[in-house]
Amino acid sequence: MGGMAVDVGGGGGKAPDGGWGWAVLAGCFVITGFSYAFPKAISVFFKELIREFDVGYSDMAWISSILLAMLYGTGPLCSVLVNQFGCRPVMMVGGLFASLGMILASFSTSIIHIYLCTGVITGLGLALNFQPSLIMLNRYFRERRPLANGLSAAGSPVALCSLSPLGQLLQYQYGWRGSFLILGGILLNCCVCGALMRPLVAPKTLKAKEEETEVMEKKKPKAKLLDFSVFRDRGFVIYTVAASIMVLGLFVPPVFVVSYAKELGTEDTKAALLLSILGFIDIFARPACGLIAGLKFVRPRCVYLFSFALIFSGTTDLVGSQAKDYSSLVVFCVFFGISYGMVGALQFEVLMSIVGSEKFSSAIGLVLLMEAIAVLVGPPGAGRLLDATKNYMCVFLLAGSEVVLSALVLAICSFVFIRKKPSALQNELTEACSKPTTNDDEEQKGVREEKRENEEVNGLNEEEERHKKDAETAKTEIRPESIIMDSQEVERFLKEPQKNGDVATNPETCL
Repeated sequence: MGGMAVDVGGGGGKAPDGGWGWAVLAGCFVITGFSYAFPKAISVFFKELIREFDVGYSDMAWISSILLAMLYGTGPLCSVLVNQFGCRPVMMVGGLFASLGMILASFSTSIIHIYLCTGVITGLGLALNFQPSLIMLNRYFRERRPLANGLSAAGSPVALCSLSPLGQLLQYQYGWRGSFLILGGILLNCCVCGALMRPLVAPKTLKAKEEETEVMEKKKPKAKLLDFSVFRDRGFVIYTVAASIMVLGLFVPPVFVVSYAKELGTEDTKAALLLSILGFIDIFARPACGLIAGLKFVRPRCVYLFSFALIFSGTTDLVGSQAKDYSSLVVFCVFFGISYGMVGALQFEVLMSIVGSEKFSSAIGLVLLMEAIAVLVGPPGAGRLLDATKNYMCVFLLAGSEVVLSALVLAICSFVFIRKKPSALQNELTEACSKPTTNDDEEQKGVREEKRENEEVNGLNEEEERHKKDAETAKTEIRPESIIMDSQEVERFLKEPQKNGDVATNPETCL
């Protein structure tokens, strides 16, 4: 495969920051929407599935939990596959798995079949698409990467606002089995998005340099399938710990806000409208935050902007726990949508800036594995707290405290243990953007060598021509008598007729 070496190496060419990168961004937008919105959108079929299989809501909730667990928990597996085979083939196979899981689920006869098909197979397929798409986005964008991450993250609220009404319409027209079959066909678009992930190719150089590069590549050791050396990086360890704490409370408010509104006596339709408000604000918050994170002054301090977003989100949860009516919950959803969008736009941008392009494929897999454990603990733990206290205020207070704690861990530990100043980071970023790539240096060096060789060859030719002219001049000026005499004798010899078989009696020709 043409892109394998590029994928292993972490980028065979300079990031174009545009061009085909916009097609890659469009693919990431769709993949992010499917990955994050599908586990939530599948909940519209829960009532019909409960009647079909005679189970409870707790049994149905395992479908979304298994989907999220596969999305996060298979991170190391995705890293190994990407490092071995490249992003494009992994994503296309993942699209087939995601579609196959929903198609098989449409023929299910028990809830266990739904767990295996929708939860495991479709969840694995979405995971094989989500992580490679982020890796390719990181390779195609450098200077505009914060904006690209923000636009890509906006796919989640857009897909959620689209898939939920679509699911209700399909259920009304075709039932849950026909809906699962159609959704399986829609998920085949993941293969199309995977086909867009064209690997970057380094620019061509001289043949001699290509042969030298091939020899060097043969001598290089094989790349690690999963690089655990990222744990030696203090920034990565701090980020992993903070992200694990963050996930404990980040997803709790969207899960319980509708039930919270119903507890306050709100109608079902008005309560469901809260999620739409949250998603609508989220759509615009993510690109806007990505644009701000790409500013020259802000980008070297992106970790602290992410910490601010976490504090904003946690404080919103703490204040929202005191809501007493529907209007206060609407205000809560507006501010939570802004903070949630900021977190979504910055979480992977910060990780990319910490570990770099070469180790990002391994780093994101390990981070997602740690977050998978927290995802399985956070929302169920909040549910048990709600069952014990019968008070939503305690749930929102716990979630807000966990998110604020993660922000403090990230900000304080980054400031104390990572001594490199933001100004130094900004200077390094400026130098990296202004300095030409190694491929450009090699090409310029080759051009200089060719010019030097041409000058040497021209100098040698001029010297040879000068020597020839000097020799000819010397011959014309000084001509030996022996040479003149020999020429006269040759002319006389040719004029005199000789008999066949006779030998000329010239003393110079006798032995």
